[in-house]
Amino acid sequence: MSCSGGSTVKRSGIVPWRSPSSSTQGTRTDIIEFMSDADPNSPPLLELDAIAQKYGSTVILQDVSFRLQRGEIACLLGASGCGKTTVLRCIAGFERLESGEIRLDGTTVSRPGMLVPPERRRVGMVFQDYALFPHRTVAGNVAFGLHAHSPQDRQERVQELLAVVGLEHAGNRYPHELSGGQQQRVALARALAPRPHLLLLDEPFSNLDVELRERLSGEVRSILKQQGITALLVTHDQHEAFNFADEIGIMHAGRIQQWDTAYNLYHRPKSRLVADFIGQGLFLPGTVEDERHVRCELGLLCSDESVGLPAGSPVDVLVRPDDVQHDDDSPLRAEVTQKAFRGAAFLYTLQLPQGGRVLSLVPSHHDHAIGESIGLRTQIDHLVVFEKSGL
Repeated sequence: MSCSGGSTVKRSGIVPWRSPSSSTQGTRTDIIEFMSDADPNSPPLLELDAIAQKYGSTVILQDVSFRLQRGEIACLLGASGCGKTTVLRCIAGFERLESGEIRLDGTTVSRPGMLVPPERRRVGMVFQDYALFPHRTVAGNVAFGLHAHSPQDRQERVQELLAVVGLEHAGNRYPHELSGGQQQRVALARALAPRPHLLLLDEPFSNLDVELRERLSGEVRSILKQQGITALLVTHDQHEAFNFADEIGIMHAGRIQQWDTAYNLYHRPKSRLVADFIGQGLFLPGTVEDERHVRCELGLLCSDESVGLPAGSPVDVLVRPDDVQHDDDSPLRAEVTQKAFRGAAFLYTLQLPQGGRVLSLVPSHHDHAIGESIGLRTQIDHLVVFEKSGL
């Protein structure tokens, strides 16, 4: 038995911001490959070392550790209540630590009994509701944190940033005269105005509709990369995280479960929890045949690396919708039990002859009825298996 090699992951980075007239505005399909010239041996700009935090007797964060190099964009992704916003508040200096340490540019800014105040951290923050001052113009909002600058320097910095975010002609307008997307850009410009070392973004796109959210998250990423800003986003939306961040930390119950690229989180989850949370998929029972093969109801599946379990071990195999291809000529059949129209595709829930269920994304011109039997084949490039749960 032989296996074909797995695909290689290529990491990338920067796309310049495009004017509103550009047809490729905010997309990640036109990314210009960018190799950071930062010294990999230099200290990280941000480092969290086993931090913990609690409110009264309620533990909010436990043993949270990660680091960001200069120019990196990262994301904390998780459901409501997982602790991701508390991490931001600790980094910003709004919360004290129960244990652990936070360092910015090699300097400790938080540890038990010690807290550098927020205004001395050179950290900018963009809030969920933008928090713009309604009585100030766009230019007045952007200039808010520039009190120490001369009037001329302040004006030049405001004009520079309004041009960066594409609002150079809106300086005299007020927030209520702007769209939600434009308000979001003003909030970003205001946060960037004092030249922070680090930018924190607390679900800044959550109040926007889906299409605008996706476009603006791409725009903001491009602006941050263009400006060389290190940033940390928190969100519950995995599509937003995938579109925005170089690396993502999955948070659950106050802990980071996995810190990785979006590609690896989807194709190489390190735990059943991460596999369940990221993307869509169902588990099929299977049995390990040898080091690189597992047999399940879909047949003999091949792994591009060692399964890590002895032959005969019962396992659960993660099957994603893109792992199951529609094929009218295949002898493997399944019954359509549910269907969801997605425009370009149907998401079918299929029941296999022995009772297992899988999902499949099928082009929408293949419109099959509930109860119909269709042919399918597998195309699994990265086999994900977990030891059979005892539950």
